[in-house]
Amino acid sequence: MITTPASAITKAASKQTYYTIRFLVDRERVNDAYRAYAYFRWVDDVLDAESASGPERSVFLERQKSLLEKCYRGEAPRDANIQEQMLVELIQHDCEKNSGLQTYLRNMMQVMDFDARRRGGLISHVELNEYTRWLATAVMECIHYFIGHGEFAPHDETRYLAVSGAHITHMLRDTFDDTQIRYYNVPREILEGNHIGPQDVQSDGYRAWVKSRVQLAREYFEVGKSYFGRVQNLRCRLACFAYIARFEWLLDTIEREGYSLRPQYSERKSVSIGLQMIWLGLFAHRLSLAPGQSAFCVELHRERSATYDGSLDKSQPEWGTNKIT
Repeated sequence: MITTPASAITKAASKQTYYTIRFLVDRERVNDAYRAYAYFRWVDDVLDAESASGPERSVFLERQKSLLEKCYRGEAPRDANIQEQMLVELIQHDCEKNSGLQTYLRNMMQVMDFDARRRGGLISHVELNEYTRWLATAVMECIHYFIGHGEFAPHDETRYLAVSGAHITHMLRDTFDDTQIRYYNVPREILEGNHIGPQDVQSDGYRAWVKSRVQLAREYFEVGKSYFGRVQNLRCRLACFAYIARFEWLLDTIEREGYSLRPQYSERKSVSIGLQMIWLGLFAHRLSLAPGQSAFCVELHRERSATYDGSLDKSQPEWGTNKIT
């Protein structure tokens, strides 16, 4: 496979995302899938950089929002840098009216805009729910656009719940890292009601809130499994069941430790955990496999297993900190 700037950024940031795209995305859309991930990986990193001031982040984000709008009007900019060119090419390849790709791009830009504005401040429960809704909509539409495009997938109220559960879990996992750069993922109402600050992670009030979030994420995942079981495309079902399994492992860990969050969950990056996530996804999915499709899963496992070199994966968290899931 030819390495492109987009695929290189993806592989450096998240090997799981890189190989999911490589093996499961529709063949004709693999390069665009790398562009879709890598572009927002870059935007997210720029916005999170400590070296940038608030005004600098605002100027940068306004440029990206303007670039998005101009491209969908057919106005290709001449001054786009290498990373921005990924967005330009993505939109040039989008020939569908109101496509899932456009939904992804617009909702992810809302996520980035919200994060740029909320840094250093507290958010309400309503804002937190909106934040999760934007991201869940973006990621789910992205998945269906790139994996099994054109095949049946239900479009009901359960469509976005699994990714909502993943976002909830991401925010719990990244609590310490996000707090250090002044992103506070706990609602203002919880802090004020318990007379605690966003750093008081070990307090009873904070742990009670974590427990409620773990329970909500589990409920979302259970409904999400039912949704994915109705998705027509095998590769999409396989990717999504494995996706859920990875996050359920983290919920199990948080629950086992009494809902007391810790700075790192580094064991999730080990080879054994990585392979376990693959097999958990396969196991959860096995009842929905049609005759003859098991061979595909075996071959996929063989290809995926060959990508691990026996060392710990030192890549950044999948899909950013708490934004790109």
